[in-house]
Amino acid sequence: MKRLPLVILAALVVLAVVAFATGGFGLWRADDDGLTLYGNVDIREVDMAFEVGGRIDEVAVEEGERVAKGDLLAAVDPARNRDRLAQAEAQIAQAEAQLARLRNGNRPQDVAQARARVAAAEAALANARAAYTRREPLVETGAVSRNVWDQTRAELRRAEAQVAEASQAASLASAGARSEDIAAAEAQVNAARAQRAAINTDLGDTRLEAPVDGTVVTRVIEPGSLVQPGTTAFTIAIDRPLRVRAYVAEPDLSRIQPGMKVVVRADGNPKAYQGAIGYISPRAEFTPKSVETEDLRTDLVYQLRIVVSDPDEGLRQGQPVTVSVPQARAAAEG
Repeated sequence: MKRLPLVILAALVVLAVVAFATGGFGLWRADDDGLTLYGNVDIREVDMAFEVGGRIDEVAVEEGERVAKGDLLAAVDPARNRDRLAQAEAQIAQAEAQLARLRNGNRPQDVAQARARVAAAEAALANARAAYTRREPLVETGAVSRNVWDQTRAELRRAEAQVAEASQAASLASAGARSEDIAAAEAQVNAARAQRAAINTDLGDTRLEAPVDGTVVTRVIEPGSLVQPGTTAFTIAIDRPLRVRAYVAEPDLSRIQPGMKVVVRADGNPKAYQGAIGYISPRAEFTPKSVETEDLRTDLVYQLRIVVSDPDEGLRQGQPVTVSVPQARAAAEG
């Protein structure tokens, strides 16, 4: 009588081994109609956040609402950035005016004025030289005192310096601005324009738009609330294209290939969805990377991705599905 439990236990072990070998307890099953795989609809989401901070001015969508790429989700009050833009426009105008002045050079009136100063300095120099020439022989006779003579020589030197200074000023007025000054003014204009471009970018970022088609699954902001850059405001589920993630056993790996047509079914949904295998993972999962024995190789599982061609609201992200590959046996026989 004691042997009976041992016999039952042995029978259960044999049944378990047979079930595992045929895929009865796994994520796949091979049968005469092809290959049956099991998996889930991929969960694909994108978190949306503002790149600029501020007070929420408008919220345009609700949770559960479908959105298309480019649709407005929400907007931050743009007043502050518009003020910054006006200031940047004024700085550009000032920098461009300075650059134009340097490029155009001095006005004709400025050049004429500089030349008039040269003429006045030359006239003063002529008078100083005449006084010097007239008083020089009188110094020895005592007719001109030493103090007057020293003053005469000083006035001559001052007149000569004033002529040199006025001549240089007139030359600069005629030559215009230096190339280095023009280059510096051009850099100022470029910097002001870059600042305007950055502010325009910030102004555009006050509008948060959907990057893809999808469904709003999470909304965490309300009108009037303050947001910081990078704080998640919405989560959008991406359901097109709809993808299924399934797994195939290593012994059946050679029976499938990318491009094979498949049929996808979900529990409680009578519709059979059409799809195709789009990707097969090049590496195994759930087992060590180094597999040496033939017995261990039978436990390898490879992930594959299936693209459903005719999805509808009957397939939801994360939902378990059954995938039939009717071409698998024909491929194996070929």
